[in-house]
Amino acid sequence: MTIADEELQAGEADGMTDEASNHDMRWWILAVLGVSQLMVTLDNTVVNIALPTAQHALHFSNADRQWIVTAYSLAFGSLLLLGGRIGDIIGRKRALIIGLIGFAVASAIGGASTDFVMLVIARTVQGAFGALLAPSVLALLTTTFRDSEERGKAFGINGAIAGAGGAIGLLLGGILTSYASWRFTLFVNLIFAAFATVGALLWLRNDRGVDHDSVDYPGLVMVSVGLFCLVFGFSHAETTAWSNPYTIGFLVLGVVLLGSFAWFETRTAFPLLPMRVVLNRTRGGSMLAMLFASIGVFGVFLFLTYYLQGTLGWSPVKTGIGFLPMVGSLAVMAQVSNRLVLPKFGPKLIVPIGLLLAAVALFGLHGVGLHTAYFSHVLPYTILIGVGFGLSLAPSFSTGTLGLAPEDAGVGSATVNTSQQVGGSIGTALLNTLAASAASAYLVGRALTPATQKAALLHSYTRAFLWASLIFVIGAVVSGLVLKKGNLATLAGDAPALPAERT
Repeated sequence: MTIADEELQAGEADGMTDEASNHDMRWWILAVLGVSQLMVTLDNTVVNIALPTAQHALHFSNADRQWIVTAYSLAFGSLLLLGGRIGDIIGRKRALIIGLIGFAVASAIGGASTDFVMLVIARTVQGAFGALLAPSVLALLTTTFRDSEERGKAFGINGAIAGAGGAIGLLLGGILTSYASWRFTLFVNLIFAAFATVGALLWLRNDRGVDHDSVDYPGLVMVSVGLFCLVFGFSHAETTAWSNPYTIGFLVLGVVLLGSFAWFETRTAFPLLPMRVVLNRTRGGSMLAMLFASIGVFGVFLFLTYYLQGTLGWSPVKTGIGFLPMVGSLAVMAQVSNRLVLPKFGPKLIVPIGLLLAAVALFGLHGVGLHTAYFSHVLPYTILIGVGFGLSLAPSFSTGTLGLAPEDAGVGSATVNTSQQVGGSIGTALLNTLAASAASAYLVGRALTPATQKAALLHSYTRAFLWASLIFVIGAVVSGLVLKKGNLATLAGDAPALPAERT
């Protein structure tokens, strides 16, 4: 036996000991990971409500305002696979703690910003550390919870947090902006990060890297730049037009680089993203479901927020409270689906059904009017959306990492998160552009009175709901075709993603 083999066996033995320690403290660890997941997820929306106030305080333009959101998503989306790889190399505990501390420091700088540039830089750094943090959360869930029943419960909780994080961010952002300051939408992360960091130091034991292969630098450059171009292209389309040369150029370059990355990963000895991770139909179908669901979900958070505040005249706090029934139904259904339905029927049945329920709810929302009553025409659909997300998003988080070897847990988790983040970026740009086009078309031939302009905005919201409904239908069809039939136990043992023999 060579020295390298002895070191590898020692590392594996230490890894099993670390996993056993993690298992003993698994429910405390779940609390730490849940808080970490919530912090990363709600930061996609918690700042949004504060943007008008921040804009007034720091004196930046409407065109600049978009970059406060885009800077975060650009860094987060383009660096996720790198973050997953780093976690595999240095150990998930270290990656989690570094991500938490870095995220907190960036949040503190952002909250103390004195100008636009300082705030954008802080949001970029937030996104970068979020890309290290998010894959570690999912990877630690995957390696900590091995029992199928407990795994279902843990992933149900995590899926509920991930799905409801946007709505919680809207509520928290409204409360903090209204009763404190827009700066506290960033400072609040210090509380989350402090709790999670202390918990990670106390209860996590997995501090040894499980991947000692050479770094795939060409793949790293291609996927990071490709994802950056793709996210930037969609963000640029939102602020300009789909026909803008820069929009087209960045989107084409992003697609070419990501295609080249996929081709290269099948031919390199130590790929950044082993194709075995995504070519498994259960994992691949779950990632596709996550992508489509994340595109469509912005039709809920973004345009329902616009409708409640802009059309019905609700305050930010009241708007956040209006989302709570959706959060409650999502949390309940996430547990039911992951613990009871998913183990018995597998994702092929419940994920498409969940996406179709969300589609039905959004189709119903597209019929709202200028004076629609919330309790009769909005509340039932938001509850149905929560049920749909609980049946689709929560199981997709669980099955998106099903059967992964420890060496692949980080990069597999990063790929799931990438599907969610890229989907969100596509959804924001696509639905905003479609909504703007609908508003412009409505105003053609009509006098520009306040009433007409208000009606045009309503028309843009309802069209966005309709398009989001269609996106969910497409996601249901695609995931239904790709996902493999079978219960969870059968799928977990079917072609697991085992690493190739080391030479």
